[in-house]
Amino acid sequence: MVLLDAIARYIDPVAIGIVFGGTLLTTVFRSPLSDIGRAFGAFGLVAKANPDADAAAARVSVSRIRELAQVRAIACVDRVETAQRFLIRAARELSEARNSGDFVRWAAADLDARRLRHQGVIGVWRGVAETAPAMGMIGTIIGLVQMFSHMEDAAAIGPAMAVAMLTTLYGVLISAGIAAPIAGRLETISEAELAWQAAACKQLEILAREELDSLPQPIARPNLRTVL
Repeated sequence: MVLLDAIARYIDPVAIGIVFGGTLLTTVFRSPLSDIGRAFGAFGLVAKANPDADAAAARVSVSRIRELAQVRAIACVDRVETAQRFLIRAARELSEARNSGDFVRWAAADLDARRLRHQGVIGVWRGVAETAPAMGMIGTIIGLVQMFSHMEDAAAIGPAMAVAMLTTLYGVLISAGIAAPIAGRLETISEAELAWQAAACKQLEILAREELDSLPQPIARPNLRTVL
């Protein structure tokens, strides 16, 4: 009971509304809704992501793709079994490519799009980390104004002071305790993920050059209408 009373002292609806509400509203205005949705969906990724294991699994999958291309044909590499969705798409694109240039263009576009999505999600959490302390400062100013405007009423000073102090506390906790660590973790995961995906694409590009560029290209037929 004593513990609950001690915790209750740090809970103030007005302070929560100012800091959490203000931070959320600012985030909605400054970031696309798609990035915000992915940012909150990244909670699970922060906890369970293992970039080193993903990189090791990717090397195994790329080896399987190369073996399948050599044993059967490069058109069959989309049948490779892997749990990594990126490599499933890469194998499909490789099997459908007419030459290595087709695959290189797809890989560059896909990696660039992934990098932009990652930056958008990380930017949401960076924005929260920057905004929360400012909302806390606004709440502190509001609380002090309320306190000074009710100096003659001793009963009103306590709640106003609580708002002033707790908003600062909430802002620091959201920024330093939640948003900044999540942004840092996502940045590390993003760099590691893009690194192994780029390395995998480079190996598949080499395979495409070996298997596709050595094939005879179809001869373009002249346009008879233009000739005549």
